[in-house]
Amino acid sequence: MKTGKILDARRRKSLPFQRQLTIGKRNFEKKGLLFSLMFNTSSANSIKLSVPEHIASLVPYPPGKPLEELEREYGITGSIKLASNENPLGPSPMAVAAIRNALAGLNRYPDGSGYYLRRRLSEKFNLPFDGIVLGNGSNEIIELTIRTFLLPQDEVILPAPSFLVYKLAVQTMGGKTVPVPLTHFTIDLARTVAAITARTKIIFINNPNNPTGTIIRKAEFDSFLEAIPPHIIVVLDEAYIEFVQDGDTPRGFDYIHRPGPYVIVARTFSKAHGLAGLRIGYGVMEPAVADYLHRVRQPFNTGSLSQVAALAALDDEEFLHKTQSAVAEGLAYLYREIAKLGLNTVPTQSNFFLIEIPVDAKIIYEAMLRLGVIVRPMNSYGMANTIRVNAGLPEENKRFIKALSRTLQELPESR
Repeated sequence: MKTGKILDARRRKSLPFQRQLTIGKRNFEKKGLLFSLMFNTSSANSIKLSVPEHIASLVPYPPGKPLEELEREYGITGSIKLASNENPLGPSPMAVAAIRNALAGLNRYPDGSGYYLRRRLSEKFNLPFDGIVLGNGSNEIIELTIRTFLLPQDEVILPAPSFLVYKLAVQTMGGKTVPVPLTHFTIDLARTVAAITARTKIIFINNPNNPTGTIIRKAEFDSFLEAIPPHIIVVLDEAYIEFVQDGDTPRGFDYIHRPGPYVIVARTFSKAHGLAGLRIGYGVMEPAVADYLHRVRQPFNTGSLSQVAALAALDDEEFLHKTQSAVAEGLAYLYREIAKLGLNTVPTQSNFFLIEIPVDAKIIYEAMLRLGVIVRPMNSYGMANTIRVNAGLPEENKRFIKALSRTLQELPESR
């Protein structure tokens, strides 16, 4: 019996490639399995995947190149990066110490429930323990919400422009995004209500909004929640909430116990706590809602070092206050100096802001890159004459202004 199988396999190897494919396909069909690969018969080495249209048409999130690679490519050194809204002071020192102390335990799987971090979040912010879901950054909370509740052809309303991941995550699930244009760079809640249909399942509110840095007002948000159907889920993305100085903006934790519409608050340790490289965030919601996200969440979605670092960072109040002060002082300096250059800015409640420029943003980006200063062109957000910059260290802010001034002076007169 074994000899026959071996001989049969040898005969199959000697058959032409196309004949092997035909036999293989028949075997799949006989067993009732989906033959999901479509083979291009023009070449034995050319294989075409059968991919759903909503996946094939996805435009990937545009990540920046590593700083070292950019320096190698452009022949520069000592660059500064003000493009990703990162913490200029680095990571929380208490988080770094906690990581060092936890290194010896890396042979163990992480705590799949994130018990200690969830417990501390519950204690610090007076939140229901069972309503906290940890994520691989707040991105995962966004994706978990969509994967849990969205059906193909369901609609998701989102501000435009706003965080690009919303659209990507919705499209991945075969949903339909309904963009609502900003009004004066700010999320328009009245227009958002008007965009609701019978197919609306989720609404994203980014507060402060990325990339504009603007906020919504508490009274407007309260009226908004009263105006929308109770079955809709509102995701309040508060990735930059620690930088808000204006007291007249809603704080998501105050809304999680609503009976409907349910509010899911997404927060991160990437920005104010300086842990972007660890990818750790969390969502807060009614425990009954969290129960469904936990069913979809992977068992070990956050690592051991991420959990211990976030736990330590929560109590590093000194570092948080230093970060907030550094950002506020940096923004004030940048506003003053940019005004001297005759450029308009968008007032922000975050650690970044927008600058309107007289030419295509990619031209400014390329020119400043050659000077060792990395900024974010807003072309992918539909804002071709705008760059986004986050506040850096004082010496970085000064270097940015110097580079921007030089770049503007060297622009062709015909602009």
